[in-house]
Amino acid sequence: MEPKETLQEVRQTIVVKAPIDKVWKAVSTSEGIAAWWMPNDLKPVLGQKFTLFTGQYGDSPCQVTELDPPYRLGFDWDEDWHVVFELKEMGEETEFTVIHSGWKTEKHSKIRGIMEQGWAQITVRLASYIED
Repeated sequence: MEPKETLQEVRQTIVVKAPIDKVWKAVSTSEGIAAWWMPNDLKPVLGQKFTLFTGQYGDSPCQVTELDPPYRLGFDWDEDWHVVFELKEMGEETEFTVIHSGWKTEKHSKIRGIMEQGWAQITVRLASYIED
């Protein structure tokens, strides 16, 4: 039986000044994600395995577990984590939310804090990439 999460998920939401299709392309393609987050070989196909090339931390195996274009992409990251990109159409703008869960042990508390700050910065980079 999987241990339950002991730490709250990380959740960051921003509003991007772009239509949903443009934001979806940035968050659901290898090229788009590489432009604002990190290199990868993602293919947006349910069940598809891919790698996040995390530099000094090594390569991280992932698998697409949720796909509902252009509203939701979810993937397992390494053994513990799950990441979801949610998009909500707001006319000419798009609300983007990232949800990073899977914090199953207290040993994750330091990493969780780093990732919470990291996602705040990463979502700003996403908006800058799309809006520029």
